[in-house]
Amino acid sequence: MPYTDRQNRVCGYLDIEENENSGKFFRRYFMLEPRTSQLFYYMDNPLNLPKGSAPVGALNMTYVSKVNDASRIRPKAEYCFVINGCDRRYYLQANDAQDMMEWIDKLNDSCKIIVPPASTMSQDDSTFRPGRSNSEKTISYKTEVIGGVVVRTPIHTGDSDSDSSDGTGHTNTLPARLSSPSNLHRRRSGCMPIKQGFCVKQGAVMKNWKRRFFILDDHGFSYYKNENDKDAIRTIAIRDMLDCKESTLGDTLLRDNLFEVSTISRTFYIQADSPEEMQSWISSVCGAIMAKRASVATNTWTL
Repeated sequence: MPYTDRQNRVCGYLDIEENENSGKFFRRYFMLEPRTSQLFYYMDNPLNLPKGSAPVGALNMTYVSKVNDASRIRPKAEYCFVINGCDRRYYLQANDAQDMMEWIDKLNDSCKIIVPPASTMSQDDSTFRPGRSNSEKTISYKTEVIGGVVVRTPIHTGDSDSDSSDGTGHTNTLPARLSSPSNLHRRRSGCMPIKQGFCVKQGAVMKNWKRRFFILDDHGFSYYKNENDKDAIRTIAIRDMLDCKESTLGDTLLRDNLFEVSTISRTFYIQADSPEEMQSWISSVCGAIMAKRASVATNTWTL
């Protein structure tokens, strides 16, 4: 679900069809800046990227006519909606129906924002594309996204100029819904996952943050490098867990949606993609802990 961060920006993950009509969607982290009505999207949450990483692309919402449900236009793309820009349509996929409607509402609200003064627009635009002279700012441009890169083409010349990106990196970040290890996990562990999905975890030694795919089942809380890995990096046994709750260190660590899993030997700090996801993980993990304790108590009483 979209959430508002500490800088009053609307943030969250969506899948975007970067090349129009390609039918291929890629997972991106979106950030809507209400002050300038700019919608930026990144390879991942900027907190998880190297410092100074540029956005993959950007849209000026003041030039968008409408954002609406696109389920009839793209029946095969679940929870799909469209941003109708001045030069093309941008198709995006949400996680579920409620997520889609919330994004549509927030993006439509941003379209109503009054266009900032010319001086503000020039400053923001030159920040996003460094090195441009003042004379270039008066030229009319056609804006489009090609291969995940914002390309602005001067109408009178036809030449293109693209922002920097990591080039080939985006093809490795496929939506979780397209490929899931749940069936593989079931064959390996003998049980179906209680909950699964991507989160960001703090490392034990270097204290760096890395995106991992988590699976919770009746036996443990496992995390993998990606959703297709056969072997978990680590599995935290349910019997070793003491508690799972929202962390009080969110402000200290500068992490939204932070929760912690306490074990006998260590506390794991994990960041969810939204407040709703955080609460869902906490509820699921706490439920698994209580079920395990009840099972142990029953077996002990029977003996």
